[in-house]
Amino acid sequence: MKALRIVIPGGSGQVGKILARYFHGNGHAVTVLARRASSTPWQNLNWDATTLGSWTKALDAADVVINLAGRNVNCRYNEANRREILLSRTETTSLIGQAIAKAANPPALWINASTATIYRHTFDRPMDETTGELGGAEDDVPATWRFSIDVAASWEHAFFEASTPRTRKIAVRSAMTMSPDKDGVFDVLLRLVRLGLGGSAGSGRQFVSWIHEADFVRAIEFLIEHEVLEGAVNLAAPNPLPNKQFMRALRSAWGTPIGIPAARWMLEIGALFLCTETELILKSRRVVPGRLLSSGFTFEFPEWPIAARDLVHRWRSVRGL
Repeated sequence: MKALRIVIPGGSGQVGKILARYFHGNGHAVTVLARRASSTPWQNLNWDATTLGSWTKALDAADVVINLAGRNVNCRYNEANRREILLSRTETTSLIGQAIAKAANPPALWINASTATIYRHTFDRPMDETTGELGGAEDDVPATWRFSIDVAASWEHAFFEASTPRTRKIAVRSAMTMSPDKDGVFDVLLRLVRLGLGGSAGSGRQFVSWIHEADFVRAIEFLIEHEVLEGAVNLAAPNPLPNKQFMRALRSAWGTPIGIPAARWMLEIGALFLCTETELILKSRRVVPGRLLSSGFTFEFPEWPIAARDLVHRWRSVRGL
C-alpha cells in the first residue's frame, strides 16, 4: 500500500490510538483530531467537534477519514447523558460530512464508526450484514437497550445521509476491540479475572462479539484497499461465544481456574454504583463478519482462546511481568 494521508477525528481514545499507532508505524501520515491535543509521534490537531474550523484543512486532500468521535457509553443512561451520547455521534458525523462536501479534493474514503449493538439481542443465530436483524422491536429487553439501538441507527442515518458523492463510505459495526492497552476493554475484563471475579455474568448464555486489535487494524486496511466495498461492514471475529465460555477461556489464559459468577441482580447493583449500564454485559451480541469473509479477508485470531492467550502474554510483557 502506498503512503496515505489518514485523518482520525475523535482518535484520542483506545481504538483511535490503536489505529494511529498501526498506520503511523507503517509509514502513513496520520492526523488525529481531538478536543485536547496530546504529545504523540503522529500529528494532533484541536477541534471542538461542533463547528467548522481550521481543522477542515486536514480533510482536504486526505486519502482516508476514519471518524471515531462520540461520547463514551460507559455511563448511566439518564436524560442528559442520552442526549450527549446521541448528539456527539450524529452531529459530529454531519459536521464531518459538511467538511468533506466543501473540500476541493475530498478524501477517497470515509470510514465512520458504528456498533455491533445495532443488531437485536439474540441467542438463536448469528447476525451478518445481509440476514442480520436490527434490534429495537424485541419484547423482552429493557428500554435502555432500545436507546443504544436508536443511537446506532441514527448515527448510521446521519452518515449515509451526508452528501459526499466523490467519497466512498463505510460504516463499521464494530465489536469490542481487544488490546492490552491500559483501561481498554480487555484490561478491564482481565482485572476481574485477576481479582477472582471473572466468572460468568448473569445466565452466562449471552453471546460476546469481539475482535483482536491485530485483526481490527488489518480489517480497516483491507477496507481501504478493496474499493468495491462500501455500506455497512461488521468488524468482529467470526466466532462469538457465550459469556460463560468467554470468561472461562480468559481465566485459562491467565492461569486462574476459578472465577466468582455474578447474578443479574448483583450486576444491576454494581452498575448503579459504577454509574454504568448492564446492557454492556448482558446483551447477547452474536455478530459475524459476513462481508469481510466473503471478500477474502482472513483472520489471524478467529478463536477467542488463542486470542486471549496472545493478549495475556502481551499484557504481561508490556508491564514487565
